[in-house]
Amino acid sequence: MSDLLDELDAWLDANWDPDLTVAEWWQRLGTSGWAAPALPANAYGKGVSRNEAIAVGSRIVAKGAVPAPGGLGMLLAAPTIAVHGSQEQIERYVLPIVTGQHAWCQLFSEPGAGSDLAGLGTRALKDGEEWVVNGQKVWTSGGHIADMGMLIARTDPDVPKHQGITWFAMDMHQGGAVDVRPLREMTGRALFNEVFLSDARVGDDAIIGGTNNGWAVANTTLMFERAGLGAGGHSAAALANAGSIAGDLPKRVGDFVRPASPGGAGGAMAAGMEKLLIAMAKENGMISDASFRQDLMKLHTLHEVGRMLTLRVKAEKAAGRDIPSAPNVGKLSMSEIMRQSRDLGMRVAGMNGTLHAYNVEARARNEAAGVPTTMPFVTELALFAQGPPIYGGTDQVQRNILGERVLGLPKEPNNDRTMSWAELPKNG
Repeated sequence: MSDLLDELDAWLDANWDPDLTVAEWWQRLGTSGWAAPALPANAYGKGVSRNEAIAVGSRIVAKGAVPAPGGLGMLLAAPTIAVHGSQEQIERYVLPIVTGQHAWCQLFSEPGAGSDLAGLGTRALKDGEEWVVNGQKVWTSGGHIADMGMLIARTDPDVPKHQGITWFAMDMHQGGAVDVRPLREMTGRALFNEVFLSDARVGDDAIIGGTNNGWAVANTTLMFERAGLGAGGHSAAALANAGSIAGDLPKRVGDFVRPASPGGAGGAMAAGMEKLLIAMAKENGMISDASFRQDLMKLHTLHEVGRMLTLRVKAEKAAGRDIPSAPNVGKLSMSEIMRQSRDLGMRVAGMNGTLHAYNVEARARNEAAGVPTTMPFVTELALFAQGPPIYGGTDQVQRNILGERVLGLPKEPNNDRTMSWAELPKNG
């Protein structure tokens, strides 16, 4: 590890320049292999372990430089294409991801296919060397600023549902054929979108992993998603946004430097929430409540269990072994941490917890009325905490996977694996 970080330090000393544009800096970072070092060398990485890659991201921030672009392109698309794509596809798709030129979104979930993702109904029909796509996707994070989409669509309805799916790398710049509409959340934000595909087109050469082999490719994507969510997301994603739509690429990269956060983004958020709860409890006297202190220690214990799981995975990988269930356990752990953080935050907030500030003006009014400036963080977390147990595979799905693949329990009875998708009953 020390040799790797020494090599990185030397490279940063020779290449970091705050007066470069974001695009110029990410071009250097991406083509050098330091943007996504966990990717293999033939996919613009260095083939290091995930933990070494996290250390690289943290070191870039600690050295006062801007880290790699964040987003689903780096977290999901690049590693999936590195596993299943051809070298030509790696050049075409992965290089613009690691250099921040393209932002990606995930076109998986549908109104009638969430936990039962293989039941998706978006159709792709062959038309010469292209496919014509029609359907609707939902809960699409970052769809409004995405250049490309990870699309899974049904290419053969006459086989069982898991067998007739194909994974496409789809261009999102298709005018009215790709209609992205924001979904306003109860937090006041609009991080998710619904996407309507009306005769959108995607070429044969954009198929990743082969026609009708999309379920296997999608499971690779979901594996990377659960691993990322369980670890708290991208460890050192840049404050600048990737892609041609967000508008950050021409800006001065030095304006996006941020202070270092020990333990990565997930660890910093967890530690920050604990410190915030303690500070608020001291201020209103709840810190003397034995029940509250006990529950706070339960939350701290969960954080420690997650940290120890990460260390265990690191040790197993160093020994050449793997823990296939770690992403699922990590995802469940994150869900429970969010729930407990929500409940403790509301206990400390008291009646102030009903005063969520949806915008800058509301925050100013609350502050003028004496509401603590930290309150919007607590109330937003309370509203948002319902999401993590659902997105990325519900807690129930994670438990089913652990039950079947780790404990050897029988699968739930159904006819899905023998009937063709066309014969299955549909929602609505």
